[in-house]
Amino acid sequence: MGQEIDSREFDADQFEEFSQRLHRETARLEDWFRHDSFSARGDRAGFELEACLIGGDALPQPINEPFLQRLNDPLVVPELASFNVELNSSPVTLGANALSAMYQELEATWSRAREAATDLDARLVMIGILPTVTQKELVLDNMSSLERYHGLNQQVLRMRGGRPIQIDIRGHQHLLIDHGDVMLESAATSFQIHLKTTQKDATRAFNLSKIISAPMVAISANSPFLFGRDLWSETRIPLFEQSVSVGGSDYSKRVTFGIRYVENSLVECFQANRDRYPVLLPMLDDHDPDTLPHLRLHNGTIWRWTRPLLGFDDDGTPHLRIEHRVTAAGPTTLDSIANAAFYFGLIYGLSEHGRELESKIPFVRAQKNFYAAAREGLSAKIIWSDGKPRVLSELILEHLLPAARKGLDHLGIDVEDARRFLGIIEDRARFGRTGASWQRSWVASYGMDAEGLVESYLAGQESGKPVHAWPLSC
Repeated sequence: MGQEIDSREFDADQFEEFSQRLHRETARLEDWFRHDSFSARGDRAGFELEACLIGGDALPQPINEPFLQRLNDPLVVPELASFNVELNSSPVTLGANALSAMYQELEATWSRAREAATDLDARLVMIGILPTVTQKELVLDNMSSLERYHGLNQQVLRMRGGRPIQIDIRGHQHLLIDHGDVMLESAATSFQIHLKTTQKDATRAFNLSKIISAPMVAISANSPFLFGRDLWSETRIPLFEQSVSVGGSDYSKRVTFGIRYVENSLVECFQANRDRYPVLLPMLDDHDPDTLPHLRLHNGTIWRWTRPLLGFDDDGTPHLRIEHRVTAAGPTTLDSIANAAFYFGLIYGLSEHGRELESKIPFVRAQKNFYAAAREGLSAKIIWSDGKPRVLSELILEHLLPAARKGLDHLGIDVEDARRFLGIIEDRARFGRTGASWQRSWVASYGMDAEGLVESYLAGQESGKPVHAWPLSC
């Protein structure tokens, strides 16, 4: 859940004061890392699921305020667009029935949210990019009322010198457009996986998250279409990267895969935040400086695909979390928890090989693997640890699924739960059927009818079956 601010207007003095506080708080964080001050309670997990509100015509419905009032659930909050919301989870300890608990909570929250939407003659859909969304809906009139979103838009445009944001994506087809604000970002919705880890384990888990970003983005791909164009399997990746670009060098990109692995500790990411990324939202906070509010707000305006987060236990002890952002929203609650299970399994199943994988899969290779997987999905060829090209679907079936099963077993995850959720991943890889491939197959059969596609997709979503089991005639 993002931090709210109380103003969208800032002056030079606020930027200067914010920068000074950011430097002091980063120094404080460096001291915490030197003295191993972080919580020893790791192996905790959670997620955020972004969703779209649509009307009977399958178009975005900008009603998140009345929807949230009717739902009245603290786990469901607004997102950038007034037709988007975010469903959050309660944290769970990874072990025993953790996956079932995550699924049951998400299913219950989703069911209540659907009922609230129905009461307003609307529907909820979880999908990486809604096929019916157009530039006409992505306007400031449809921005949520929270100040942080309006402030973000103003500051991005200020740093761009007023130049429009350009989207240039070459995939199966080519999309080249200009847009006047950051609302393009709201066309992309994600399933963000959180892992709380100890300081000792954080570096390995963070670097492994980058290494496995390629299989994760491919197996969860659910965003092939944008504005009627067939682009990447996971078009959400270039869309998000370009939609909040402030221009300038690669170091000033706000959405990024990064430039290297972490070498010693996650403090390196926060030092990079301080040194490389201009402040976007200089909201001064005079409450408790021990919570490092300026450091955390600044980190919240830098959307690495794998992002370190700083939080606090109930007793005030600081803790570290890793937010894995590469997976798309949907297609179903079952698919979402399967994605989380695959991620957790890989992190723990590959952890003993962490340093070895970093040397055998250099950062630049991991980066290239990620973008190839986002473009081509499960059919992408990537270079894995043996230095040879591997088709991603085969790599998942032959190597990564056994590693994930080992990881879940190490965590003590219930055997039937592990089999159930990793079985969904296996079937997706075996049949080549992700949300993206299902959407493309539907269009190949019925044509580029965006409304019909959404209606068929919703029928599959509401069936409760994972996407690999959906018929094309939903």
